[in-house]
Amino acid sequence: MENNATATLAQLGAATLGESGARRMASRIRPVWRGAALCAPAFSIQCAPGDNLGIHVGLTRAPRGSVLVANVGEIPERGYWGEVLTTAALAKGIAGLVIDGCVRDIAALEAGGFPVFSTGVSLPGATKSLPGVTGASVQVGGVSVVTGDWVVGDVDGVVVVPQHILDEVVAAGQARFDKEGEMFRSLNEGATTVELLDLDESLIRDDSES
Repeated sequence: MENNATATLAQLGAATLGESGARRMASRIRPVWRGAALCAPAFSIQCAPGDNLGIHVGLTRAPRGSVLVANVGEIPERGYWGEVLTTAALAKGIAGLVIDGCVRDIAALEAGGFPVFSTGVSLPGATKSLPGVTGASVQVGGVSVVTGDWVVGDVDGVVVVPQHILDEVVAAGQARFDKEGEMFRSLNEGATTVELLDLDESLIRDDSES
């Protein structure tokens, strides 16, 4: 079941899922290297502002194949993640990271093929001594995420599919995917978007002859 969900969600992609009931993260959450993509169940982490102890510990608790989803509070401008944590994550089989804060060592992340979605890149490191929480509901990119929710990230952004509506979102996404396929075929045959979407072109004035 999990393998089927992974393949289907990845094929549909963030944009289609985001129009089919998935929760869209804010556009500030972006891939940190070109081609980064992920699709996996979430493992949620709440860090204290400016501190990444929660991420270090969360990495040891997260199941293999999960994506770490982290909130770092009101101090996003720290390198909460870098080459050391990437090496540890790859060794453990972690699928990726989504963080509402910054990371660093981008070349190493890309070289390892480890997908990371963040708000940016920052050089200063984080402390490792303040309390945090794993497994609880966290707000990341304006979306509430709990452990077990499905996370899909690609070039278009990141969406979250709550566990309890997974089947519903997949069905809606597949229907949209199929409908758009028919539209692409019609467009290639000469149809217009105005026709296919039944748009009211009378609302647009033409002043080309004035």
